[in-house]
Amino acid sequence: MPTATEGPELSVHIGADDLPFVEIGGGNKLKVICVKAQEGLWIVENVFQPGFAVQTHRHTGPVYAYTVSGAWKYAEYDYVNRAGSFLYEPAGSVHTLTCIEPDTRVWFQMYGANLNLDADGDVEFVTDGPGSLRSYYRLCEMQGYGRPNVLVA
Repeated sequence: MPTATEGPELSVHIGADDLPFVEIGGGNKLKVICVKAQEGLWIVENVFQPGFAVQTHRHTGPVYAYTVSGAWKYAEYDYVNRAGSFLYEPAGSVHTLTCIEPDTRVWFQMYGANLNLDADGDVEFVTDGPGSLRSYYRLCEMQGYGRPNVLVA
């Protein structure tokens, strides 16, 4: 359970085991940590397995990513994000995330939305913080975790 601490400003602590990872298929997992809809902010943590891919997408805001373990890359670039790697993606960047090592764990801080693109580069659907939170809550309930106490503002 997140712990609030009184002080000049309210601090919120979320322990490593306070929020569950939910299965999203094939051993891949998602944890939604924070959604501040008015700021367009959403923070998630994922665990990916080799071969997992995220549909090609364009970001409407900046993204910050930190790789905790494993390795992943964008199909469009040569560099590989490995444990300890930090990645900044500016608004407007387009790429296709692919996982290349087992149990790759990545933390993403995103602003805005992901515009998921079809083969012609047209927007097929949109993923954002509030939508991800709804999906996370639904998956938590389906997988027996109840409704976790995500930091929402």
